[in-house]
Amino acid sequence: MYRREITISDTEFSQFRALMRRAAGVDLPSSKKHLVSGRLNRRLRALALPSYGDYYRVVTGGGAPDEFQRMVDLLTTHETYFFREPKHFEYLAGPVLDAVPRGRALRVWSAASSSGEEAYSIAMVLMDRLGEQHPWQVFGSDISREVVDKARTGIYAMNRIDGISRDYLGRFCLRGIGSRAGTLQVMPALRQRVRFAQVNLNESLAGVGEFDVVFLRNVLIYFDLPTKQQIVARIARQLKPGGWLFVGHSETLNGVCTALRQERPTVYRRIL
Repeated sequence: MYRREITISDTEFSQFRALMRRAAGVDLPSSKKHLVSGRLNRRLRALALPSYGDYYRVVTGGGAPDEFQRMVDLLTTHETYFFREPKHFEYLAGPVLDAVPRGRALRVWSAASSSGEEAYSIAMVLMDRLGEQHPWQVFGSDISREVVDKARTGIYAMNRIDGISRDYLGRFCLRGIGSRAGTLQVMPALRQRVRFAQVNLNESLAGVGEFDVVFLRNVLIYFDLPTKQQIVARIARQLKPGGWLFVGHSETLNGVCTALRQERPTVYRRIL
């Protein structure tokens, strides 16, 4: 049995490109046309739609909010792993936490947490350095509902845990057995300190509260300069005076935000 290959036209690609920019601030350059076609093709098949134009009308018609969310999930990037860019976690464990007064509540935000590895990595550092008695919390957010739901489970395949030290594996993780063999789960004592929610960084962030530390890593590369400026300005408003902001090692805030000063490459603080 054979079926006709559905191709995406330049006009259809431009429609999805503009839609993702409006909905999420994400810029999809022309080089992503094949990626967009490949990821959305499965939805065309599932809904028996003959063209990408028909699918665009489904997700923009207002009658299928779940399908709109599926589209966003498919067209956003979720690459992550435990203790990615480890120098940031060393800096968090050292200079940042050394400056936190004993007993003062601490909130850390993983602002593009994907499936939760970054948020749980932060939580392991805080539990190790501050302990259970200190009042601290990690908040993880992502635009994708699917990856937020996965993050809440705290369950990961064993081939995804290379960044976790043997010490942390023993102290903070449980190995799956039986039907869960080949996986691990973050221990309940750690999971209860980490809260996840779906958040669009391209919208108002007033509802997330204030933070002492924000990790905004490897996400700004997907936005154009005006969108970067707007997102960083929103996040800076949620950062307490003197609070720290971490960005990815391939990112910089030069020309992006004047409310933050650079402490070292990829590490910034909100000006008092």
